[in-house]
Amino acid sequence: MATNVTSLNWGVKQSFRNYVEVTGGVIEAGGGAERTADGGFTFTAAPGEGLSLDADGKPVGQGLFLGEARFEAHGGMLSVCLADPMLEISEAGAVITAFDSSARTRRVQIARLDLAAMSAGDEGELVIPTALSMDGIQVLGDHYPLNTALDPVRLKLA
Repeated sequence: MATNVTSLNWGVKQSFRNYVEVTGGVIEAGGGAERTADGGFTFTAAPGEGLSLDADGKPVGQGLFLGEARFEAHGGMLSVCLADPMLEISEAGAVITAFDSSARTRRVQIARLDLAAMSAGDEGELVIPTALSMDGIQVLGDHYPLNTALDPVRLKLA
């Protein structure tokens, strides 16, 4: 019997969050996402989603998570929205994608996941390191180079 993934915890990038807050900007969660105690975000798995663990304990399939993480600073000159993140795991690799606006018209790849470096976390979590992808560079405002380490993805298991 497969173990299901019930939620995604992801902070995007701690230094990015710190920058937004230090400059007087605003960070918000909405649409079902919530801020965590450490400043990240928790997104709940969409009903009936197919991301699960295989017999070796590795995530497989595709999993959609609901909610938005929004960052705004400099009077709106910096405006980032990551909506309804999705983990997509295939033989070609593992990525996290998200809609880049609340309108949910364009899904882009934000980061690649390093499943080989995955580890067990606290309270039944899987912790997966992430690195910024090409589209992710643009979404975060061209401030970080390709493959910049982002906060790890934490998957909560049923």
